[in-house]
Amino acid sequence: MRLLLIALAVLCLTVVMPQKGMANTIVAKVDVSEQTMRVYRNGKQIHKWRVSTARKGKWTPRGAWSAKWLSRHHKSSLYNDAPMPHAIFFRGNYAIHGTNQISRLGRPASAGCIRLHPSHAATLFAMTRKVGLKNMKVVVQN
Repeated sequence: MRLLLIALAVLCLTVVMPQKGMANTIVAKVDVSEQTMRVYRNGKQIHKWRVSTARKGKWTPRGAWSAKWLSRHHKSSLYNDAPMPHAIFFRGNYAIHGTNQISRLGRPASAGCIRLHPSHAATLFAMTRKVGLKNMKVVVQN
């Protein structure tokens, strides 16, 4: 009887408590043709935001990556110290970040990065910090 109670207690704890292998995941899925980003937490869409990707003559890479590093108050070393607040770098110099050119969101305007409204960038940045870089995926498609 004692073993049965212990087994039942262990079963209850495994159902109630989250498992290590079931960490929260965030996916930022960017559709270049729509100029939108859909954000998913654990497979469920929680946000849909307008973005700006590469303007004519520039390129936003397509593919899937894990977030590599974060920079809260980043300034571009390539483009005259342009502000890149709440930057989430996913491939080399490419990042998702806030922009002060809010009126251009929803159409191509960047040099290749994925631009967001500053409040959306801050939200995504905080979510990424919470789940960890390895649990934040960036997917960019046409």
